[in-house]
Amino acid sequence: MTMSGVAKVARWSVLAVAMSASLQGCPLILLGGAVGGAAMVADDRRTIGTQADDRDIQIRAYSQLQGDLPNTAHVDIAVYNRRVLIVGEVPDEAAKIFATKIARNVSNVRGIVNELSVGEASSMTTRSSDTYITSKVKASLVAEKGVPANFFKVVTERGIVYLMGLVTVDEGNRAADIASRVPGVMQVVKVFEYIRAEDAKPLASNSSAASTPTTVAAAPAQADTGATVGAVPDASVSAQPLAQQAPAPIQNAAPVEPGNPKARK
Repeated sequence: MTMSGVAKVARWSVLAVAMSASLQGCPLILLGGAVGGAAMVADDRRTIGTQADDRDIQIRAYSQLQGDLPNTAHVDIAVYNRRVLIVGEVPDEAAKIFATKIARNVSNVRGIVNELSVGEASSMTTRSSDTYITSKVKASLVAEKGVPANFFKVVTERGIVYLMGLVTVDEGNRAADIASRVPGVMQVVKVFEYIRAEDAKPLASNSSAASTPTTVAAAPAQADTGATVGAVPDASVSAQPLAQQAPAPIQNAAPVEPGNPKARK
């Protein structure tokens, strides 16, 4: 291949990574020329390699779940630090168990948190409301001083907000409390991997470091401007100010089931 051909391939590779990152809500800054090996800097506690793994896992796991589960199932996934969160609805317990097996067969998965519910798939109205709630939770995290909003991933299913991230116990508790007070939130589920407080500051200032943060055992269980971001909520979402909202219950996620990093799918 000629040098010009190599340059074109390299440029397209960088663009593909950037587009993929933007679709997953992970801001990337590309530094340097494409041919010379662009350096990607992300405001994230995961390494760049882990972020790439997470995007790859999400694509492959979602495809497998959509293809292998019953047509009546409604399943979505989120991946953070190679841990897969599965949410949605399946017709029976067998399908729920099967979903875990499917995720385990995807390579590089370290752990699986299966939060599927057995029952009818959620309606489009409910899904629109979930999208709206997710946007409001993210905005509330951003607006709160001292909360590293970029280090959290927010997923909402049937009004239940799932929070993922590499955070300290204090950061996780604060974020969960903020989310619990957002109108429309029925429950908050913590799916965190906890890191030591002394590790948090170096990670925040050097998120592209090659080392993986030390995790610890799980702990127990923007002011609203009136602007609407995303889908319009359904009638179940209250317009009552956050300060007057009774906080939703907070709990830890289901136990993490082992993945299978050596799987080949």
